[in-house]
This record gives sequence, structure tokens and C-alpha cells, in this order.
Amino acid sequence: MTILVTGGAGYIGSHCVRQLIDSGQKVCVIDNLSRGHRCAVPAQASFFQLDLLETEALTDIMKSQRIEKVIHFAALAYVGESVAEPLPYYTNNTAGTISLLRAMRQSRVSQIVFSSSCATYGIPVQIPVTEASPQRPINPYGWSKLFIEQILKDCAHSYPNFSFIGLRYFNVAGCSEDGSLGEDHRPETHLIPNCLNTALGKQTQVTVLGNDYPTADGTCIRDYIHVDDICAAHLLALDALTTESQKFYNIGLGNGFSVLDVIKTAEQVTGVEIPIEYQPRRPGDPPVLAASNEKITRELGWSPKYTSLEAIIQTAWNWFRDHPQGYQTETSD
Repeated sequence: MTILVTGGAGYIGSHCVRQLIDSGQKVCVIDNLSRGHRCAVPAQASFFQLDLLETEALTDIMKSQRIEKVIHFAALAYVGESVAEPLPYYTNNTAGTISLLRAMRQSRVSQIVFSSSCATYGIPVQIPVTEASPQRPINPYGWSKLFIEQILKDCAHSYPNFSFIGLRYFNVAGCSEDGSLGEDHRPETHLIPNCLNTALGKQTQVTVLGNDYPTADGTCIRDYIHVDDICAAHLLALDALTTESQKFYNIGLGNGFSVLDVIKTAEQVTGVEIPIEYQPRRPGDPPVLAASNEKITRELGWSPKYTSLEAIIQTAWNWFRDHPQGYQTETSD
């Protein structure tokens, strides 16, 4: 069986490709490399530089590579950018997925694991967030993912044997334990990488948006989940796919850490003081965001390996310390 991984040169996608290969799967990767890194794709995987909107080329690859299942990561994923520039998000994420689904139909590929997001929930009405919580996105990124979820449900209703499992991530963090794969976004908007870049002297401070929330230290609380635990969930979902699958699962630790918790832990891991600049709240940020992972634990047997913030940040620090310029130091990028 050959698995097609879209966005397999990206942060989460490359870690998942590694796990698939380690489990004995044959893997084909497509990525347009607009934000991914070619050298992050293991040599054992076949690679095609391709945009999701190239439906005919996607169809040809699926047929020639004898694809049987798809794991779909490819997406733009900056919330702030989606607000400033919504059209690329609907074009790449939503229309790109429609193109992928058309290629799957033309190639008789009927099973997909979809990378969704907790952004589909918007501002939660309850904590922890369950899969039954109302989905009310507050930004185009969240809407682009929710539209895809609806499209998948419609396809499953209309097309015999079409099936899917969608995984709604919370805050993905960390890097591969052996330090060979990491997180390299341009620009970087995630808290943990910005803490580590500050520790490396690549920036002067970490900006904290709001310190007047109704939490113990006044900063937002978020659920951080290690990238390898996310990928392990994808492999379980892949195995669980049947012709009847139409399910969504949250992936998170089930508890949260405040922004200051993250910064203090990063200081402990790196041994470097991290200066902070406080700025006003970002509109729409809920005080607390944490997932209920009860459903995926019960139905797929998933459980996270990395349960401490220190362990998660340590794996990230191993990468950032040894790759201060990210993948730019790799000649194959």
C-alpha cells in the first residue's frame, strides 16, 4: 500500500512521513514547497513538487504511484495572515482540497485522513472542548478548515465507499526526539519557537499578548501536544479507516499551560533568561483552550507519549540549538 501525504515537506507532514516509513509503509509526498522544506522529506519517500490545484497532475501521480489512502496536511496555517489575506486561505486550503478530492475520485482513491484544527471551534463555550462543541470559527483559517469538514461529510453522503477521519489539532509543539527534524516557519508565529529563538539571540524578546486574562497569572492557557504524538494519531486513524468511517477527533493533552508557564519552562530548559514585552490582548483570544481527548483515546487507543511541557520543549530545543538557521543549513533545501 502506498500512502500519499500532501504537505509532507512541512513541519507536521515531515514528521508523519518519517513515522510512516519507520512503520514499513511506502510513502509518496507532494508539496509545493511554498513553506515546506525539501530536505525534510526522507530519501525513502518519493517526492513531487506540485500544487494542490493541479488536479490532472495529482490524478496522474495517484494512478502511477498506485495510491490507496491519503493523509492531507497541505494548508496555509497562520491565523493572523488569514485575517489580513483571506483569499489565499480559501484558495489553497478549501479549493485545494476540492481539487485533491476530485483527483481522488478520478483515481478511485476513497479514503483520507484530514488535518483539521481547533480553530473550527472559535471561542469555546465549554472547557475542555469536545468534538460535540459548537463550531463557530472567528477567522478565515478556521472557516477554511470547517468548510473542508463539511465537504468531506457531503462526499461521504454522496459517494459510495468514500470515507474519512478528521483530526482537530490543538497547539502542536516540539521536534523529533533525535533532533533530525524540526520546526522552521518563515515567519515564525508560534510561542515555543519564539522563546527558543530569543534564547539563541535571534530576537531580543518574546511578545505576550495580554496579561489581564482571568487565569492564575493573567496570560492565556493553551493545550500543547507534541508533533510526534500528533503523527502517531494519524497512523492510528489510517489503520482505523473503513468504508464507513466519517469521524472527527480532537488531539490534545487535555490540559493547558499558560504563556508564562511556557516562557519559564523554556528558560529552565535553555538556561537563558527570556525577556518579555507585554502588549494588549489580541481580539478573539479565549482565556483558556484545552481539548478533551477522551474520544480518540477510547475509540483508537491513542495516548500521548509526551505529557510534560519540559519534555516537549526539550525536544524543540535540541533542534533549534543544533540548527540555528533552520533548514537553511541543509544543502538539499
